[in-house]
Amino acid sequence: MIRNCLGAALVALTAGAGWAQDYPVPTITLVTHSSPGAGGDVFLREMAKVLSPALGATVVVENVPGGSSAKALAYVAQAPADGSVIYGTTPTFVYTSLLSNPEFSYKDIDPLVNVFEDPEVLFTAANSGFETLEDVIAKARDGRGRWGAANPASLERQSMEMLKAAAEVKAGIVTHEGGGDMMINVLNGSLDMGVGEMQELSAQVEAGEVKLLAVLSEERLADYPDLPTVKESGYDVAVRKFRGVAGPKNLPPEVVAAWEAAIPKLLDSQEFKDWYATNSLIPAFMPQEEYRTFIEGFATETGDFLRSSGVIN
Repeated sequence: MIRNCLGAALVALTAGAGWAQDYPVPTITLVTHSSPGAGGDVFLREMAKVLSPALGATVVVENVPGGSSAKALAYVAQAPADGSVIYGTTPTFVYTSLLSNPEFSYKDIDPLVNVFEDPEVLFTAANSGFETLEDVIAKARDGRGRWGAANPASLERQSMEMLKAAAEVKAGIVTHEGGGDMMINVLNGSLDMGVGEMQELSAQVEAGEVKLLAVLSEERLADYPDLPTVKESGYDVAVRKFRGVAGPKNLPPEVVAAWEAAIPKLLDSQEFKDWYATNSLIPAFMPQEEYRTFIEGFATETGDFLRSSGVIN
């Protein structure tokens, strides 16, 4: 398999961490299906900075895009089950498995731990002329709406389809290989709005290039108290995006134990907290057994939604 290493970051082992472990292998490759700059890519790169000293191993982030996570799933499922290859999980790997029947599905890898809940936000270009979500909906009612999502098989795509149905409009949902590509098309006016995470958007928001319209969670974001939820805007739509890690089947108990011990400490470390707090990520640690149960439940609910929508049989 040809692996896309564009933008791969090597994070050197940092000495002096008081809670460093002796990980079973010297190097860990964190695999993401996201393109460089997308939410999954940024999450793993920021985590790698503090994960390396926490586990006592060198950490490499590697991009394996393609097939809306199908290529990354195949790579991880066939990797050695020794803790050397770990996959960054998002709802996409479940959606791809259910929608496209790839050779390797979410059932062929094993959830390890969850780290965050990552609220989704709707946004537009600052110069788009849209002031509110209702402005974008109004344009779509005229049959001219174009909305952007990242991967075709993704929670983002589902959220846009749900919003389209709730608003009773026929906007075109344009999908991309990653959030970075979609962002470009929002900024150049090809799309009226997009859906993404604050870690992807914060720089553009700060630069005044992007305007936030609404958040797709049940509650408002603590750092953006004036940003309404989609429900508050009049549309009964809310989604929950998770960010965690998984590995090949049959990971050794010592690998599982190392991750279960490291992640809570990472979430408490000031260096990591300074990053995730400014990106509106919500700590949501789950140890392996809990995360396995969560993923199975999420897959069941997602399958039920896709069948009820007529997307799959």
